[in-house]
Amino acid sequence: MDVARCHDPDMQKYEQYCPVARASEILAERWTPLVVRELIAGSHRFNEIERALPGISRSLLASRLRQLEDVGVVERVVRASPGLPEYHLTEAGRELKAVIEALGAWGVRWAFRDPQPEELDGGLLVWKIHQRIHRERLPLRRTVVEFDFTGPRARRVWLLLEPREVSVCVTPPGFDADLVVRADLGAFYRVWLGQIEYAAALRCGTLTVEGPTALARQLPQWFMWSPMARFIRAGAPGLGGVSVPLAAEASAATASSPAASRPASPPARPAGGRPRAATRSAAPRPRRGAAPG
Repeated sequence: MDVARCHDPDMQKYEQYCPVARASEILAERWTPLVVRELIAGSHRFNEIERALPGISRSLLASRLRQLEDVGVVERVVRASPGLPEYHLTEAGRELKAVIEALGAWGVRWAFRDPQPEELDGGLLVWKIHQRIHRERLPLRRTVVEFDFTGPRARRVWLLLEPREVSVCVTPPGFDADLVVRADLGAFYRVWLGQIEYAAALRCGTLTVEGPTALARQLPQWFMWSPMARFIRAGAPGLGGVSVPLAAEASAATASSPAASRPASPPARPAGGRPRAATRSAAPRPRRGAAPG
């Protein structure tokens, strides 16, 4: 079934009998491509979509979802339990995956350079990581990974991993960390997006992993990495065609890393204060014009 034209008076109308104009009426509204991106990534509830789009107001998100539903790109479903509405892509919506990927590939080639400080968000990064976990590879018991990000927007975020559920905590979850990952926030973005190899980041000290050696060796195998990583690996102006290593190579580097053999321990806390940042090797300066990871 063809998608319909939206009759929302707030939606831009181009009044042109052209497929590009018709598609743009649906997709070219501000925030709409990112809403579709999150639906493709597996976010189905309103709060999940909102959490992945910091900066969007709840009223605007509701409007965008309603517009996509009106034209037949999104279907709103209310489950019997817990009774909350979910948003799922229709066949027309699922076909937009290729469009979003093509937009990302174009962005890598022509628009992706050094990140601005306001673009780096540790909580958002770990949220994206939690969307792309190989659950079948996780240990059977709950595993807690603490990310200790340093830099201008330093913060700690926790990833709780179980085969049945993966969740993110931006405050201490009440469980001891099994693994502690320490890295500059901008550098870990580069690792996640594929600009810096995981194994190389371990070797040079840009990234350290503290915890049991066997568990630290498994960590990179749990991640699917960013869906944009394959475009960054392919190379673009200023990127140099770098790649994330194969899981086996990353595991070997993790096993040989001195940090991987250290037991996980909470950061030292001054009396009545916040945890002190761990001492680590300085991250290498990125090449001029390099993309954020």
